Amino acid sequence: MPCLRPAPALPFDAAGGIHALPAAFQTMHGPLAYWAGTQGEATALRCDTQQWSYAQLHALVQTRAADIERQAPGHTPLLPMHLSACEMVIEFLATNCSGRCAAIGDAQWPDHVLHAVQASLTSLPAAPPDTPAQLQPFYVGFTSGSTGQPKGFRRHHLSWAESFRVGLADLGQDMHQHILSPGQMTHSLFLFGALMGIWMGTGATVQNQFSVAQTLLDVASTSACAVVAVPSQLLLVLQYAQRHALPPQPQVKLVLISGARWLREHSGALKALFPQARIIEFYGASEASFITWMEARADTPAQAVGQPFSNVQLRAAQHPEHSAETTQAQPIWVRSPMQFMDYVHAADGSAAQQSGPWLSVRDMGRIDANGQLHLYGREKRMLVTKGKNLFPEEVEQHLLSHPDVAHASVQALPDTLRGTQVHAVLQWRTPDAAAAEPWPGALALVQWCRSTLDAYKAPRRWWVWQGPWPQTRSGKTDHETLLATLQAAHQGRPSPHLQPWR
Repeated sequence: MPCLRPAPALPFDAAGGIHALPAAFQTMHGPLAYWAGTQGEATALRCDTQQWSYAQLHALVQTRAADIERQAPGHTPLLPMHLSACEMVIEFLATNCSGRCAAIGDAQWPDHVLHAVQASLTSLPAAPPDTPAQLQPFYVGFTSGSTGQPKGFRRHHLSWAESFRVGLADLGQDMHQHILSPGQMTHSLFLFGALMGIWMGTGATVQNQFSVAQTLLDVASTSACAVVAVPSQLLLVLQYAQRHALPPQPQVKLVLISGARWLREHSGALKALFPQARIIEFYGASEASFITWMEARADTPAQAVGQPFSNVQLRAAQHPEHSAETTQAQPIWVRSPMQFMDYVHAADGSAAQQSGPWLSVRDMGRIDANGQLHLYGREKRMLVTKGKNLFPEEVEQHLLSHPDVAHASVQALPDTLRGTQVHAVLQWRTPDAAAAEPWPGALALVQWCRSTLDAYKAPRRWWVWQGPWPQTRSGKTDHETLLATLQAAHQGRPSPHLQPWR
């Protein structure tokens, strides 16, 4: 593929606030007509060997939108799950263009989940007739639904349009690049990245299934690009680059990391591979979009997740109206114009809390004197041991900083003496370590934990996971599966994947 064109000039001042956005740029599909008229031949969307210019994509979306209007599939259709990544983006934009809200599910849902989701979507009302286009719902995304019906979240156009604007305002020209979004469109992060590139006029490259080799080929075929990725993808890229002795890739101007905690000790290696790139972590949520951002540096405190985006207000308190300075973990409340509308289904007890314009996704943390947010973990994962609150995420992050640990999950099981006992499930980074019985470095790792963590945080029991590490659809550790397996082993029903270590 030929190198893509430089980023075009935007028809608005990104620093001018939400009201600076022209009407066409307040919806997801609106900018297509503008870019088709001003740079019709520029690449808008590509995937593998296929690509569409802005003129071609605009025409295709208009034609498909007319078909959808005639077919009248309902106000919030669930898009076909067999579509390729590019086809999904096109169908998504066409659905929006038809005045409807597009829902994206998961092809691996069992039939009973699929039918329950479809029933929930059918009961969703359309927006009132006088609702401005930018405030009409355009997207319903879903959580994995591993324990029941997936929880859907509904968004209006302006919530993402404002996310794109503030990203440009706060990150500047580094954000204004062709976007590589190498993940499935069922993951809202990658859909977000793809739509952002099309919306900005810089275009987007997507993948049907993440491939390290394809991602690096996509990088090589651009003169400048920004990569949207989750940490696990970037670690695979680094391993591939080391294995193949790849030279530096100066085309990458920005790496935007989200979806899980980035292991910041790898930031130097990532910077060596992409020497012209800013390495940016952002903390966000399906219900809140962008919340905070920071440069990913190895010397940053593990719990720090950065400063709020310029259109975001933060509070750390039990209630947003009663904020008080404290070093203790408190619920984090967010106020911004990027929040979601409502849930489609939220019966699992994990729904966000709302208090007026404030929203909490039940993360716990504190805000320091410089306005930086420090996150300790999710409220629902907080453990109580020896009478103290313990956030497993903190211990997991510490374990993952050890060179021999590839994956970690910290859990708690009942203990007659302490109330609960802290258990750690690990997977070693090298096969040799997994095969050794006992592993030669075991005692050293335990001693390292006890010397570098508060006594109540150090795991008392250790387990090794053998086989593929359990992950959710979005690539995060599946802590629920690991806990269930650990509980079964504790009750005398061992799993071949889980072996007691110490």
